[in-house]
Amino acid sequence: MDILPTGLGGMMLKTRPIFLLALILGSLLISGCDKIQVLIEANNYGHDLADSTQQDTTETDVTATRHPDGRQAELLSAFFGLDDGLPRIANKGICEGASGKDGMPVVFSHEIDLSSMQAGDFRVVSASGAIGRITCVTLAPADDVGESRTVLVVGQYGSIDDQPVSVEIIGNLLSKDGQVNFRGARSSVIALEEGPTITWAEIVPEEQWELGKSATLLPFGGGSGCPLGTRQVVRVTWAGGVTKPGGQEIDDKERTAYRVTMSVDGASEIELVPFAIGDLGDGDNNHELCLDRDGMPLNVEFPAGLVTDPREDLNPPTRAEVTVG
Repeated sequence: MDILPTGLGGMMLKTRPIFLLALILGSLLISGCDKIQVLIEANNYGHDLADSTQQDTTETDVTATRHPDGRQAELLSAFFGLDDGLPRIANKGICEGASGKDGMPVVFSHEIDLSSMQAGDFRVVSASGAIGRITCVTLAPADDVGESRTVLVVGQYGSIDDQPVSVEIIGNLLSKDGQVNFRGARSSVIALEEGPTITWAEIVPEEQWELGKSATLLPFGGGSGCPLGTRQVVRVTWAGGVTKPGGQEIDDKERTAYRVTMSVDGASEIELVPFAIGDLGDGDNNHELCLDRDGMPLNVEFPAGLVTDPREDLNPPTRAEVTVG
């Protein structure tokens, strides 16, 4: 997920100091109402997506940990993306006190209920056994419809020499539909030096497609939609924000590297290349694979060495089974 500067990896937070510069330069290229709107959006973005409450305040009777869809409520991944690397602008775009802190995107099996999320729900433990200090947690920038399963955990919970090794949910944190409670869910942590991998893939319901939609004027806060003429959309969620090496958004080079295996008529299987990529331009850890053929998507593959996390660690070969949303 890039997050503010450009990559959730922190989830999404690229440490390159280009974010503020890009915002300033971008505002010089637009005028009038558009410029005012950019400044308003930049000032307001993320304020209602973060929480710094140090205790769990959610009262609930929900104790189920298996969803009616048959899947367990679990943490799919946790990625130590930034070590003391969040930039000063993070105090504005994420939460007060985020600057200079660690960033760790945590991906959940189901979308979560924002109102039940507090910083005190999360416990991070390092290799030495030290319990980390959580400054805040936020859903930004993965906040498009259908994306509320990646939480960026901000705080001081490790270093290159004493890396975090586990994340546990110790409070009442509910799924968006209120069916399951993530309390007790735990995940090991992907080390700082590791490259990003695909954690989740799902068929996007048609009502979430937003065909033809443009990304917001900001480098976060809402990605582009697939083009008109799209017949299916598969969303892939990476463990953290990814870009081309150097921090630029992906383009046709990466699009043509994606492979989607699809069952046709319940019999034969074919391999497709997406004809377009959606959910670009918003700095998160999601891509929408736009398909021009009907069928049942089965899995997604992506080869090694094409995208990087905020530390410029290249991805290994990665693959995920596709879940029906």
